[in-house]
Amino acid sequence: MPYADLGGKNLEIDEDGFIQDPDAWDEAVAKALAETEGVADMSDEHWKVVNYLREYYLEYSMAPMIRKLCKETGFPLKKIYELFPSGPAKGACKVAGLPKPTGCV
Repeated sequence: MPYADLGGKNLEIDEDGFIQDPDAWDEAVAKALAETEGVADMSDEHWKVVNYLREYYLEYSMAPMIRKLCKETGFPLKKIYELFPSGPAKGACKVAGLPKPTGCV
């Protein structure tokens, strides 16, 4: 698999740019991944989504369903797409350092 310099680290990524070691994730990596998704500046709203995804993943070893993500963050799906134009699975989960979801988030 290829490697990419993200947040000052040389990390292994898959063909879609997801990091392969979720433990290597930190805020600098998140900001670098966000740039690859067209998100230049991470706002508090971006971090709310990313931190929720991280916490859920660390507890359950999987990404939450989209309905749960929207309910727990208080953001409608439209807002999630405004924050992460490539969507909750490809964009938000990638920025949060989660493995690529196998189905819908």
